[in-house]
Amino acid sequence: MKVCILGDNLTSLALAKALVKKEIFVDLFYKKKNAKIDTTRTIGISKSNIDYFNNEISNIKKMLWPVKKIKIFTENSNNKEILKFEDRKDNLFSILQNQKIFNQLIIELKKNNFFKFKKYIGYRKSDNLNYDLIINCDIGNEITKKFFSKKFEKKYNSIAFTTIIDHKKLSFNNEATQIFTKDGPIAFLPMSKDKTSIVYSARMKRNKTELEINKIINKFNPKYEIKKINKISKFELKSINLREYYKDNILAFGDLLHKLHPLAGQGFNMSIRDIREFLKIIDYKIKLGLPIDQSVCVEFQNNVKSKNFVFSEGINLIYEYFNYENKIGNDLIDTTARLIGRNKILNRYFKNVADMGLQN
Repeated sequence: MKVCILGDNLTSLALAKALVKKEIFVDLFYKKKNAKIDTTRTIGISKSNIDYFNNEISNIKKMLWPVKKIKIFTENSNNKEILKFEDRKDNLFSILQNQKIFNQLIIELKKNNFFKFKKYIGYRKSDNLNYDLIINCDIGNEITKKFFSKKFEKKYNSIAFTTIIDHKKLSFNNEATQIFTKDGPIAFLPMSKDKTSIVYSARMKRNKTELEINKIINKFNPKYEIKKINKISKFELKSINLREYYKDNILAFGDLLHKLHPLAGQGFNMSIRDIREFLKIIDYKIKLGLPIDQSVCVEFQNNVKSKNFVFSEGINLIYEYFNYENKIGNDLIDTTARLIGRNKILNRYFKNVADMGLQN
């Protein structure tokens, strides 16, 4: 079996590593060699996805910083949390830098005899015959424009600003904080005893300067004695759900399938769940001696498309929920959220969904 993967982002590398571990030949095509990875970007990975990643893709245990508690506030809540999630027995999720996991996957793939990096020079129809499957993780190539342009899209008219703050060392830095401000949510995500990642998603009437972002970080800073605010990166925010997941034996994957608002930190978690489902289909077909062909794409779409759409819309609903509260400026939604948080069954349900996604 031979698979072609287009794009050299985090999802494509993780998928390639999972496939070569099963002794499946993979050619990964890149556009630009040694592309720079944004050092300010971090990802949160849920417990179940960490277990899967460590066992089936790559061991990332040493890169992880555990988060045991999440506190959620609004700008109107007078510094009183409206929601709190914690697990005294285990971690809720863990934080790591994109760059670290990206570099590790690159190193491991280069050593694998089932894997090859190749320069992308364009799509040819004959490529469909050279590979059992073509997996497109690149949102900017001509295949995407030709076959995967139809999508459900929501523009937030917002920009996400990301950075890492250096602060005085804490004996305990395992509590994440998210504040829904009038201009958008800001998250403080611990990544070590003296470093914390910041993700601020601001609705934009005009572009904010770096000085303004620094003031916002200091204004909503929950507890840190900040020594330094590092380089600030930014990107436009939108929600995307692809209408059709495949064309012939070409399967769309990763951010091309679904892109989420970062407030819940679920983007890469969804991609890991997609990898898990995709490989489950591959394993089943190999076990029965069935061909690896377009039928894999059909089954994958049937198994995950509706769940991904519902999950994505759920994130949008959470965003609109708190956005509306800040617009009307009263504590009705704060009160409702606190009631939900106190309900042990609902609290446990939301934690399980964040960890496992939507199950069958």
